[in-house]
Amino acid sequence: MRAHEAGWAHAAVSVRGPAWLRDPADVNALVPRLWSRTARKVDGVLEVGGVRLPDLVAQHGSAAYVLDEEDFRSRARDFRDGFSGFDVYYAGKAFLCTEVARWVDQEGLHLDVCTAGELAVAERAGFPMDRVELHGNNKSPHELRRALELQVGRIVVDSFHEITRLADLAAETGMTARVMVRVTPGVEAHTHEYIATAHEDQKFGFSISSGDAMAAVRAIRETPGLELRGLHSHIGSQIFDTSGFEVAARRVLALHRQVAEETGVQLPELDLGGGFGIAYTTQDDPADAASLAAEIRTIVTEECAARGLEVPRLSVEPGRAIVGPSMCTVYEVGTVKAVELDGGAVRTYVSVDGGMSDNIRTALYDADYSCTLASRRSDAPVLLSRLVGKHCEAGDIVVKDEFLPGDLAPGDLVAVPGTGAYCRSMASNYNHVPRPAVVAVRDGVARVVVRRETLEDLLLTDVG
Repeated sequence: MRAHEAGWAHAAVSVRGPAWLRDPADVNALVPRLWSRTARKVDGVLEVGGVRLPDLVAQHGSAAYVLDEEDFRSRARDFRDGFSGFDVYYAGKAFLCTEVARWVDQEGLHLDVCTAGELAVAERAGFPMDRVELHGNNKSPHELRRALELQVGRIVVDSFHEITRLADLAAETGMTARVMVRVTPGVEAHTHEYIATAHEDQKFGFSISSGDAMAAVRAIRETPGLELRGLHSHIGSQIFDTSGFEVAARRVLALHRQVAEETGVQLPELDLGGGFGIAYTTQDDPADAASLAAEIRTIVTEECAARGLEVPRLSVEPGRAIVGPSMCTVYEVGTVKAVELDGGAVRTYVSVDGGMSDNIRTALYDADYSCTLASRRSDAPVLLSRLVGKHCEAGDIVVKDEFLPGDLAPGDLVAVPGTGAYCRSMASNYNHVPRPAVVAVRDGVARVVVRRETLEDLLLTDVG
């Protein structure tokens, strides 16, 4: 994709909205697949987990991330049960805090981390380390040493330098590192180019086609202190079908067969990654966990049979598919501005008390989101609106296009669904704005699981 050097929002865009966006039959209604499973409206007021969002904001302030605990747990169970017989890894990078790590453990999932910070959260939560997998293309000696000390279940190696580094640490500590080899099968998922990660020209893994992947396998097998458990592949994010997995499995299992022929031993494990998609807008139609599992299981079984291989222990990484729909962000409207454009068109800008500091994805990925009036019912005609943040940046846009009531006014609350993944975890303090709280809701009770930052928090790191 190409955009203006100052950001996509500076490029020429339509003032009529995208073709897929339709006038709503009822602007007060929710589109169920965009929201967590307990979300509903009562007289126009949005409730999540039995908690009215105006009451939540009155107690905890705005902007706020609202995390639906029952929805999170039910989606975790969907993947655990749908992928029965697999190891299902929750993506710590999507969103992680101590309480969420406990939920992941309690629902029987594994945990994928990629930094010392995420590993520290897992340790603090008492997460079983044998169900932790450490990723990363540039793991520091400190991170690798900590993983060895904690005896994490798997370390996914990503470079020859890392193999050497890990071997030295294993010899120094007397520990054995159980490793997976991250391979790039040359498959690009049908997704945004910024988040497709399995094609050759990218930073992750060892290329199968160049022979680097097989060379990494040989190096690990020849190195004391390293125990090779299997191969790891990941083809991207926000994926809605299994066609990419079919091609990736074929290529990775061909390497699996090559290893067996050369060593006489079949690798016991295979991680096919995941990155399953969620519904951000009405144009998205994600598959359910059980259907994805059945298709992937069939793909691997048939590919193994064709190569005379036993089916290895399989792992998947659903990515955003668990926490993404489980969270929404609630904002308070500060200003509403109608801007006349060329040709007589009008764009309505709705400014809220958050923005790109709490959701960078629209600016970073050109991502689409939806939103709804959350604090009351409205019978006013709809207006095509743009939800924007408070930051000093023209690209500070949360929702590019959405139909909202024409009587929207300062003090109203607006909620954006699907913000559980990569919003709080990628949040910043741009313009020195403190990051919002994460408030978990369940059975009519709201409780803070990540507190709101304060100005004092920001000043603590300023040693001047």
